[in-house]
Amino acid sequence: MPKNDLIVRPLEADDRASWTQLWDLYLEFYHTSVTDEVHDVYFDRLLNDDPNDFNCFMAILDGKPVGLTHYLFHRHGWKVENVCYLQDLYALPETRGTGVGRALIEAVYAEADRRGAPSVYWLTQEDNATARKLYDRIAAKTDFIKYQRPL
Repeated sequence: MPKNDLIVRPLEADDRASWTQLWDLYLEFYHTSVTDEVHDVYFDRLLNDDPNDFNCFMAILDGKPVGLTHYLFHRHGWKVENVCYLQDLYALPETRGTGVGRALIEAVYAEADRRGAPSVYWLTQEDNATARKLYDRIAAKTDFIKYQRPL
């Protein structure tokens, strides 16, 4: 494989170990973790055939898994078409700024276009400055603030 060969492709069953490592690093970045059961259920959901369940793209750079994104299509009360929620996006720190994150987002954009979803949206933490530099270039920031039920 040529040097600096970046491939973004759907998750495969053989990706379990690398997917687990990348997703755990993503969760660690957000100071959280999940049980082994959640790992198992989520990985199975990512591989199933239900078009309304979660999906995953993996970024492979020079033959090594270096990033992932999880996304989901769902109905929206203001649109006839489904919309796409990009739930998780992660690139190894040493690959940030090299186009990995952009390639993963653009793969989700392309899948949304293919499926007729006019909108792709996601959330990030306000202090996620590195990622927000990318997001500000390829997306429009909204004025919405997230609230959630307390645990």
